[in-house]
Amino acid sequence: MSDHRDQPTGTHPLLILAMDHRESFGRTLFDVRDDAPTPTQLTAMQQAKLLIYQALSAARATLPAGQAGVLVDERYGQAVIDAAHRDQVVLAVPVERSGRDEFELEYGPDWVTHLQRSRPDYAKVLVRDNPDLPDAHRRVQLQRLNVVSAGLRAAGVPLIYELLVPPTDRQREAVSGDLEAFDRDLRPDLVNRVIADNYDAGIEPALWKVEGLETADAAREVVRAARAGGREQVGVIVLGRDAPPERLARWLQVAAPVAGFVGFAIGRSIWEDAIAAHQRGTITDAETIEAISGEYLRYSYLYCNAAPLLPDRRSR
Repeated sequence: MSDHRDQPTGTHPLLILAMDHRESFGRTLFDVRDDAPTPTQLTAMQQAKLLIYQALSAARATLPAGQAGVLVDERYGQAVIDAAHRDQVVLAVPVERSGRDEFELEYGPDWVTHLQRSRPDYAKVLVRDNPDLPDAHRRVQLQRLNVVSAGLRAAGVPLIYELLVPPTDRQREAVSGDLEAFDRDLRPDLVNRVIADNYDAGIEPALWKVEGLETADAAREVVRAARAGGREQVGVIVLGRDAPPERLARWLQVAAPVAGFVGFAIGRSIWEDAIAAHQRGTITDAETIEAISGEYLRYSYLYCNAAPLLPDRRSR
């Protein structure tokens, strides 16, 4: 619905600072109970999201390449949404209800009205799926996602599909509880199968936002699945999953050189420590902005230095 979004590519990546966390944001950082903040907590969360955005704004002038983006919710981030429009920062908003294992719409039948009010460049869904989950569960979820995909096409808003593939009990047993082995050996094929199932259900993302991959071969296979059936304009971006810095750095360096990967969307790994310190009163607003800006730039340089960048494709 905005007019400042360029098509992200490997040489012109989309570098999203994600802060659409709602239920977990309140619970872990602001001591919110039952997802029902007090007025004081609400104000603190709104101010924290503005600090995160101010860090993004401070970093934009020194981005190595590509487009700065922000993924933020209407509930606690309306001021950020307004600022992103004013500053012509690429804006994505979530439409899913926070903190649910099965996909639900945040605003029920009014979700399109809220989307029209936010006027984002992208709408985002967060989906937990695994081919080995019960068929009935998956069928309901895919039907709901089909409605969202169709509604977004009608509204002219591209879809970012954030896919998390948690292991089933049987899959966890197959790797003796070693989640890194699950990520390396089992998850890539599961991701590809979920992507195919979504296409079969009529769901058409513009961008797939996936958990990091351990090998370039696995990354290429995910791109192949995302672009199956002539979908050559579909891109893939890497999510952070609150991974340790060294692991997230590896994920970015694996993905960035692979054709079809077009950026990242990272949240907690960039801002959580600084916002927690700010809440404790141990750092100032300015120090919080500086810390978050530095982390955002660090991951941006990691990604862009690993990607086949062209010097004339810089955009801020």
